[in-house]
Amino acid sequence: MMTAHDVCGHTHAACRSDSSRMRPTVSFYTCFVLSLCLGLACVVCVSVWNSHWRGGFAWDSSSLQFNWHPVLMVTGLVVLYGIGAVLYRVPLTWGQNKLPWKILHAALMLISLVLSIIGLCAVFDFHNAKNIPNLYSLHSWIGIAVTALFAIQWVVGMAGFLLPWSPTSLRVLLKPIHVWMGGSILTLSIAACISGINEKLFFVFSKNPPYSKLPPEAVLANMLGVLIVAFGMVVLKILSTHEWQRPDSRPEDINYTPILQEENE
Repeated sequence: MMTAHDVCGHTHAACRSDSSRMRPTVSFYTCFVLSLCLGLACVVCVSVWNSHWRGGFAWDSSSLQFNWHPVLMVTGLVVLYGIGAVLYRVPLTWGQNKLPWKILHAALMLISLVLSIIGLCAVFDFHNAKNIPNLYSLHSWIGIAVTALFAIQWVVGMAGFLLPWSPTSLRVLLKPIHVWMGGSILTLSIAACISGINEKLFFVFSKNPPYSKLPPEAVLANMLGVLIVAFGMVVLKILSTHEWQRPDSRPEDINYTPILQEENE
């Protein structure tokens, strides 16, 4: 027969267990909300820069068309990509049917890819209209490479994880590569954006006032770069923390099912 002391001991143990489970959840949501805030700040900052300081937007092969390039690349290749990458880490999705989350993950990544491609079209069209060479800078090399890798990643992810004819052995082989490539693409995207911001500022402030004087536009653009780096660090922290992985998505669990086979579950 249990005594009052035994009941109290079990109660304290249960409370400690609940507390230990809550701490990672609170930490996750703190980082997740921070990533959302930083992502929104990145989009607002790059939009204000190009609408207020660079004259706005158009699609007429002018410099106003070029302004779409940084906005779409930051929004698509960094912010939407990063948010899409951490969806599976949200504890509210654990223990639920993965079908809607797989669809949302794939959709966000597709939107991100489409925005990135439109952003590339904007800059290529502008360069061609002004007889400016394409793909000559390190920024452009990184940008085109990361967009190509992203497209390959999306296609391979669709074929390997979402279609019913993908064998389990292939999914097991692709899983760690897909995860590693996802983080690498985000890192390269950040590098492309940072180098692009710096390149743009050197072009804009090649004459008076010089970049070294830090005019207000340069301060805003530098702050955009800082926000992008901070966003990337928070997203990579979420992706690299083992305790925040979806329980049925950890490496030791290989028995997961393609999307079209889950519809009847």
